[in-house]
This record gives sequence, C-alpha cells and structure tokens, in this order.
Amino acid sequence: MDVRDYRAHDGLGLAMLIRSGQVSADEVFDASCVAIEAHNPALGAVVRTRFEQAREEGRRVDPAAPFAGVPTLTKDLLMAIGDEPLAFGSAALAEWRSPEDSSLVRRLREAGLSILGQTATPELGLMGITEPRAFPHPVNPWAPDHSPGGSSGGSAAAVAGGLVPLAMAGDGGGSIRIPASHCGLFGLKPSRGRVPLGPMFGEVWQGAVVEHALTRSVRDSAALLDAINGMDEGSPWPLPREDGFLGALSHPREGLRVAVSLGSPLSATLGTRLDPEVRLAVEQAARRLDGLGHHVEWADPPVDGAALADSYLTLYLGHLAADLIWVSEQTDVPVSKLDIEPATRAIGRLGRCLPAADYETAKRYWNRVARDMAAFHRCFDVLLMPVAATPAPRRGELYPTPARERLMALLAIPGASHLALKAGMLKRLAADSLRMTPFTQLANLTGQPAMSLPLHVTPEGLPVGVQVLGPMGDERGLLALAAQLEAEVDWGRHLPRPPSR
Repeated sequence: MDVRDYRAHDGLGLAMLIRSGQVSADEVFDASCVAIEAHNPALGAVVRTRFEQAREEGRRVDPAAPFAGVPTLTKDLLMAIGDEPLAFGSAALAEWRSPEDSSLVRRLREAGLSILGQTATPELGLMGITEPRAFPHPVNPWAPDHSPGGSSGGSAAAVAGGLVPLAMAGDGGGSIRIPASHCGLFGLKPSRGRVPLGPMFGEVWQGAVVEHALTRSVRDSAALLDAINGMDEGSPWPLPREDGFLGALSHPREGLRVAVSLGSPLSATLGTRLDPEVRLAVEQAARRLDGLGHHVEWADPPVDGAALADSYLTLYLGHLAADLIWVSEQTDVPVSKLDIEPATRAIGRLGRCLPAADYETAKRYWNRVARDMAAFHRCFDVLLMPVAATPAPRRGELYPTPARERLMALLAIPGASHLALKAGMLKRLAADSLRMTPFTQLANLTGQPAMSLPLHVTPEGLPVGVQVLGPMGDERGLLALAAQLEAEVDWGRHLPRPPSR
C-alpha cells in the first residue's frame, strides 16, 4: 500500500481492507509511518513518535477488533501511555512519565488502534490555538500560514494532512470543534462523563473536559464512541458502557425541530464580529436542513453571554491554579520556578487569588444554564450555531503579544492579582480569550453533546464548520443527523488535503 492509497480511506475503510485480506496490517502500518516521516516536518502536527513500540503492540491486536490495524495518534494531554513521555504541551513536564496507561488508551488498544505518537497541544490545553513555546507549532494543511486551531490543533493537522485517518482530541471549551471547523473535519464532543478520564483524573475542569477524536468521516467517530464510552473504575459519572452509536447512522432522523442562531447572546458583550463567511455557512446549513424536511426556526439559546463567559473563566482560573500545584508535585519544582509560559503563569496567579465562594457561585451558574438549555430542547431537538466567529486565523495572530505578556508579569507584584480581579480583570480576560470563539463553551458548561460539521469552504479555500448541539445524552441523534448531512454534502471529497510542503 502506498501513501496515496493509504490516505484515500477512513479508519473503518482501512480496517475493512485488512480484514478482507486486500492489504496487511503491516502494509498499512508502514504507509502511515512513511506519511508521518515525509510530511510531519512541514505540518508540525506530531511532537513525538513511537513506531517500534506500536509495531510490537500491533502483533497482539485482536483481528476482530473494529479498528484492528488502524493507525492513530493521541493528544499530548491527559492521554497517558504508561512509562512514556506526556508533556501536556509544557516544558515543565517535558520529562514527565505516567506510571500507567489512561483508561482511554487501554480502550483504544482494545479497539485495535495502533498509537503511533502524540500530537501538539498548547501548554496545558489552555488556548484555542496550538502555539506552545516548548514544541513546534502545527500548521493548517488547507493554508500553512493559518492556524489549525486548538487545543487539539496537532490532531486536526494530522488528520487533515493525511497522516492518520483519525486522531484523538479533547474538548474543554471547544477544543475538538474549533480545530474541526478550521481544518474541514468532523468533530464530536460527547456528553459529560461519556468517555473516562481515569485513573489519573476523575473529572477535569468540573466535567467540562471530554475526550474523543477528530475524524474524516462520521462513521469513524461513531464506531470509536462505541468502543471507548462508559465509566471506568472510580468515575464520578455513573454512565455504563452503551452501544448503538454506529448503528444510529442507519436510521436518519426525520422532521427535527431545528433552532438556528448566529449566537449573538453569547458574543455580543465580548465585541465579537461574525465573519460573513461564517454567517453564510450557518444560513446555508439551515436551508439544507429545511430542504431535508426538518422544521427550521430562528431562535437564540436562552443564555446570558456575559455571565456565561465570567462563569467559564472563573472555573478556568481556579482549575489552572490547581493544575500548576499538580505539576509542581509531579516535578518537585516549586510553582514559582516552573518552566511555564508567561500567560500560563499570570492566569495561575489570578486563580490562586480567586475566592472559594466565587468559584462555587460560578459552578452553580453552570447548573442553571444546563436546566435552561434542557427546557430549550423541549421545544427544539437541536441548535444550529457557528463554531467560531471567523475561519482559521493566521498563525501567531491570537497569541499574547510581548506587550500583553509584560503586563501579565506585573501580576507578580504582591497584591497585584487581588487588585486585578477586583478591577475587572476577569471580564477583560474573557473578552481577550473568547472574542473569536464565544460559541463553544456553552456545551461544555451544560454537558450536552455538540459537533462541528465541515459544510462550507470560503472562496479563499478555508473550511468553516457549523456547530450543532443536542440534548444531554443524545449523541445518537447528533450522529444520525451528521450522517444525513454527510451523505447530502459528501464532504469527504475534500479530504484529506495534500500536506504542506
């Protein structure tokens, strides 16, 4: 199998070729290694490889596993492989190794997937771009001077660039859906707790973080969810293993009540300007759904965008402060001496000054929004919205400027962090951090599933995804709708894009 043939198939397609004897697992493995070695230097998607370990593990794969012999990449964040490096995108953890596999990695192995390496992520997964100082910055395969998004930008670049048919990703505020939108991929954020984070963590960011993947096809995403879902030992979320996600694709949903919104309640107070191509993508998707027989109505989600942003950033600050303590414990380096980026250090300082009452009040607001959205979904089966305010930004465009980093450094002055919080630093941080991507955090706070669909390409050749949210626990419904749109649009003809050279 040459690389061109390899890149012509999604994951299940490769697995089918292997099972039927048309190609061997070794041929697929070799083609994937060649693709990574040839094209990753230009893409910057993969931060480390483990070809020999993966080849040895492949000899023990059950040939009946759904993805037997299919190559993948895991994200350099949370997805631990026992006694192998996991840096979380940070120089502070460059030498850190987990004592054991994460539950998710164990399930990937059981599904037959061959883990060839790890993909780039911003430091501690904190940004919607992937530009860590400690590692190369991945490029967008559609336009190398543009960002693939974040925090799963390395995974998105790897899949869109044809290195692997699917790559693992995580989403705490849009980190699956944003890269999917920028790189023309399908990205599903499952419901809260659907995929385990153990044994290292029970929950991350109060349950806002959910792991899954970026894929070329809906069926790969659905089959993977069949394989990895369900609580593990000690999980805080009592969600048993379920099946039927792939099967749901065979049962298209009819007559859905579709709410369509440009997301103004979420973006108005942040100064967001919606790009005309994003508006066009949403409007075209609404018309397409109407043409498929669904009942489409313009209706905004019942949320206060300013309160939502404040609530999200409050939890974000608190968790980062705790994360830095964890990094310090793992490395035996004091928090003040950790080799971390200026923005990470500044946000951590703010988090340490956050009153416990503010943290708890913010979490209670999450629960209120979840109930409001549950009521909304009694009237509408799904909500159609933008993923991001613009197509992929240029690389470096959204990273803090040197002047902003110097301003952040002032937070080291005794008492400055307390004063900054009282002076409204949280609102400034919300505007700076979320202005370009204010539409994705809602599903993380409520816990409901959401997906990005690659339905539009701008005249300049940049993909634009549209977001669909469903009620809590309704991944089957979202996947069935995605498959219906995939068959209608045939977005797979765009993929994979030729790697950058």
